[in-house]
Amino acid sequence: MSLRRLARAAAVLGCIGVLAAAPAAAQPPPNCTSADLTGTMTGVMAATTAYLYTHPQVNEFFSSLQGRSPEERRAALEEFLAANPQVQAELQGIRQPMKDFRNRCG
Repeated sequence: MSLRRLARAAAVLGCIGVLAAAPAAAQPPPNCTSADLTGTMTGVMAATTAYLYTHPQVNEFFSSLQGRSPEERRAALEEFLAANPQVQAELQGIRQPMKDFRNRCG
């Protein structure tokens, strides 16, 4: 074997050794693809839509937030949810799949 081929073989083996020693890329958790995220978001949005259509007072409240500053919306939302704990619990239940997705997938 020529010196050049020996050097090339040593370089290749060195690269293989580095690759073998490198930690393997972590496998993403199952069901964390873009399609999974979109499906989860679609389900949450559909459930939210159905909830708002079947709870006109809640729909009216959220519609009334349009045009307000972020600070005004936040304050109004906190006040509304504090006065309506059942609505808060129901909306949290609807959003739970998104929270679960974030917790599982990062």
